[in-house]
Amino acid sequence: MNLKPLHDRIIVEAAAKEEKTAGGIILPDTAQEKPLKGTVLAVGPGKRLDSGQMSPVDVKVGDTVIYGKYSGTEANVDAKDYVILRAEDILAVVEGAMVGAKN
Repeated sequence: MNLKPLHDRIIVEAAAKEEKTAGGIILPDTAQEKPLKGTVLAVGPGKRLDSGQMSPVDVKVGDTVIYGKYSGTEANVDAKDYVILRAEDILAVVEGAMVGAKN
């Protein structure tokens, strides 16, 4: 990947769109929703505060994150789609292997 995020930006590879519903109905491209989850590929150094100090980003490369529906900027580099987000656009980090499991 030839992208280097600046400041508090994060580069995410979006998860694949859901092509079927839970009931097994195949969705056409026009009905598929934009994914809200992805894997962090690169993280910027952080945001510079008014005091001059750096505020580090809370996520790291490899984290699976959930972000807002209309957050970020989509970019296509080397025929791959990425989402570039600000750190504040990340809503949650998915922990553990079983996503959706009740604790």
